[in-house]
Amino acid sequence: MLVAVVIVALIGYRIAGFDWIGALWMTVITVSSVGYGEHSQLHPGVQLFTVVIIVFGMSATAYTLGGLVQLMLEGEFERMLGTRRVNREIENLENHVIICGFGRIGQLLTADLMHDRQKFVIIEREPELVAEARQRPYLCLQGDATEDEILKIAGIERARALVTALPSDAANVFITLTARNLNPEVLVIARAEQESTGNKLRQAGANKIVMPAAIGAHRMARLITRPSTADMMELVTETNLPGFELDEIPLPENAKLVGVSVRATEARRKHGLLVVAVKQAGGEMLFNPDADYKFRVQDTVILMGRSEDILRFRSEFSV
Repeated sequence: MLVAVVIVALIGYRIAGFDWIGALWMTVITVSSVGYGEHSQLHPGVQLFTVVIIVFGMSATAYTLGGLVQLMLEGEFERMLGTRRVNREIENLENHVIICGFGRIGQLLTADLMHDRQKFVIIEREPELVAEARQRPYLCLQGDATEDEILKIAGIERARALVTALPSDAANVFITLTARNLNPEVLVIARAEQESTGNKLRQAGANKIVMPAAIGAHRMARLITRPSTADMMELVTETNLPGFELDEIPLPENAKLVGVSVRATEARRKHGLLVVAVKQAGGEMLFNPDADYKFRVQDTVILMGRSEDILRFRSEFSV
């Protein structure tokens, strides 16, 4: 609207006999209400036209400024509402996962967690990535994950795991240390770019350390030296393979599987499942357990098979 008023004013003053510079001068001082000096003696027709330009110019200016203010206020208001909504939803979460960083690794990680129907909260500092996360829509807090307060808002005291996936090793060490101090029981999985960072992360309290570069290099080496094995490992760990999965079942003290042998479960004959391994309470991994092995308290049973067969097995043993 303001642009239209300026164009009309320029044309009008040109018709009144002003050159382009003079027309522009008259338009600017009229619309801005600065006042006149050298062109104060005007023809009555020009004066009437100037009155119209002043009225419409001030209206257009007010309309334009009002629109800009409204856009800014609406954006701020929507941001505040979005933050409040996220905070309310986080307050109701328990046993969730906190993901620090929504970069390349964070985005792949959240997609897998979403596929497995896991509850999670993202902490991201960059506004563009925060907006992208909320559009998906994920629960995402904007802030610095190295700060105690933002971790508390994310529910670190109630979380079961925290993944710090930032590209900075120093930031990952600091977040690990902070999270461990706020929740001594939380599982902390940390990303490391340099091998030397591993010891620092362990000292800071990380339970598991993942080096993306090393994993990628080992995977490439297996594709060259043992391609069939690499293909099988990819098949086993592929989360998006329809109808097929690798599942783990932790056994608490009252689990029905405790004291039951592998043979007695009839996992293979009745359910078509393969008992790949048993992770024992001390952390030892027992691969391809003997048929007479009896499951114990705090064992974790690792099964491989079709999704529906695993669900049926879980239902039979209430696990």
